[in-house]
Amino acid sequence: MKLSFSFFVPLVLFYTQTATAQAKAESYKQQIDGTTLSFDMQAIPAGEFTMGSKKGKKDELPLHKVKLAAFWIGKHEVTWDIYEPFLYRDYEKTHSVSPVPENVDAVTRPTKPYLDMTFGMGKAGQPALAMTHYNAIQYCKWLYARTGVFYRLPTEAEWEYASRAGTSTEYFFGDDESKLSEYGWFKDNSSEKTHPVGLKKPNQWGLYDIYGNVAEWTYDQYIPDFYTGKVSENPVAVPDKLYPQVVRGGSFDDLAKDSRSAARLASDPVWKQLDPQMPKSNWWFPEAPFVGLRLVRPVKTPSKEDIEVYYNKKPIPDY
Repeated sequence: MKLSFSFFVPLVLFYTQTATAQAKAESYKQQIDGTTLSFDMQAIPAGEFTMGSKKGKKDELPLHKVKLAAFWIGKHEVTWDIYEPFLYRDYEKTHSVSPVPENVDAVTRPTKPYLDMTFGMGKAGQPALAMTHYNAIQYCKWLYARTGVFYRLPTEAEWEYASRAGTSTEYFFGDDESKLSEYGWFKDNSSEKTHPVGLKKPNQWGLYDIYGNVAEWTYDQYIPDFYTGKVSENPVAVPDKLYPQVVRGGSFDDLAKDSRSAARLASDPVWKQLDPQMPKSNWWFPEAPFVGLRLVRPVKTPSKEDIEVYYNKKPIPDY
């Protein structure tokens, strides 16, 4: 079924903004209240773009026009520095400048992983990785408890729009994939590992590592022929199944062609193949050290009730 994001306003929390609200949107630094930690958010203007590509796979067709309202998106991928306080209460306390509030302490945390989820690639400044779609949304919930600001995953359309940064070529820097090493870490230059964020050149809207390093979760269910629905305004495939969901941007382990703005990757249950737990963890993908996340914030804050709906969907049992 092809679904419009605007049709699911109460469910997926996308709000069409007035021109006045959009005009006030500026990039900013978010302090994680009560801690020494912060992260940067870039303002993305409302606009229209052509989604998809004729040079990629069949699931990138047909090309179609999409209109999006304004939003903010993370300047960088979420790093372990700001992810670990959610993962470990003790780590959170060591980075807090005041007692952890009760509402923050009450947020359900991930089960502690049974292996090193950095896979030996390092933590300081490095992108957090290997979390499930559910885990990524619960991290957003923890941020909301800490900051009072609603953060969520980008839709697939928002991600591609932000990646393109006003361009229509295969990459935001053109069609020549030989230039990718200037902008991202991928199979040819990564030495098979992640790298600290922000070391490569950003795109025209100031976003770093939008290609490579780690691939990034979107909110959408992966539907191969979703674009045939030609939903032109705020499209989203609302997830109602555990697999597959859309990951974008390519990773340190991907070829250049899989790091294009239009390239789509579907999550796969084999990402938990080595998980010895029964049932398998709702929180971790032990065989997906290439998946991370980037945050989005809509310009207008949704109602508290709608925020609760987004954050409190029960995890779907794995198999």
